[in-house]
Amino acid sequence: MQDDLSPILQRWPYRAGQPNVRTLVGEDGETRIQIRLDLGILQMFADGRPDGQRPHGFESLLEYHEQALEDSADQPEAERIKLTPEECSALRDEALQYYHRYMAMLVLEDFDGVIRDTTRNLRVLDLCRDHAETDEDREALEQYRPYIMMVRTRATASQAVKEGEQPAAVFAIDQGLDQIRSIYASRGEPTSFESSNERQILQQLRDALEPKAPKGRRAELKEQLDLAVAEENYERAAKIRDELKGMKDEP
Repeated sequence: MQDDLSPILQRWPYRAGQPNVRTLVGEDGETRIQIRLDLGILQMFADGRPDGQRPHGFESLLEYHEQALEDSADQPEAERIKLTPEECSALRDEALQYYHRYMAMLVLEDFDGVIRDTTRNLRVLDLCRDHAETDEDREALEQYRPYIMMVRTRATASQAVKEGEQPAAVFAIDQGLDQIRSIYASRGEPTSFESSNERQILQQLRDALEPKAPKGRRAELKEQLDLAVAEENYERAAKIRDELKGMKDEP
C-alpha cells in the first residue's frame, strides 16, 4: 500500500471555503503547486507545462503549433497549416491545465505567474480563432476571452498595488475595462458589458483603489449619454444632449 495517499491527505485536511493551495519543492528541486480538493490533491509544476510534459520537444502544444505555423508562413494560403479538430481539442485540454494553475497562483498572490499564464492562454484563443479548420473550433474558446482578460487585468493591478504603484493599478484596470468593452461590442452585445461579471469585478477593484467623489449632475448626464450611445438608444441620447446644452455653470 505504498501508493496510499491517506497519510498526506490527513496531514493537510481540506477546509471548505478557505484557500487550499500551497507550494513545495520536489525532489528534483523544481517548485510544485498543490491544490487540496475534497477528494484529493491536484499537483502542478510552477513553470513550464503544468503536468511537466514537453510535447514534441516543446514547452507546450501551443509553442509547437506556433512554430509549425511560422514555418509554413511562406507557403501559399491554400497550403498553410490548419488546426484539425483533434489538435484544437488537445489545445483546449492543455489550456485547462494552465487555467487551474493561474487560479491557484492568484490565491498565492503570484501575480507575475498569473499574468504569464493568462497571456499564454489568450494566445491559444488567438491561435484557434485564426487557424482552426472548423467554425466550431474557431469559436469554442472565444466565450472565455473576457474572463481571461479580467483575471489578467486583476493580476496586473494587484501587482502594481503590491509595488506601491496605485496610479498604475488604476490605469491597468481602465485599460482592461476598455479591452473587455471592445470584445462585447465586437460581438454586437455592447449593453451586455455593463452587467457582465468581468466589469463588476474590475469596477469594484477600481472603486476600492480610487474612491469616487460625489458626482455632479453634469458628470451623471455624461455617463448616461455614453450608455445611451452604447445601447444605440439615440432618442434618449438626443434628450440628454439637449439637457447638457441647457446647463450653464452647474457642476
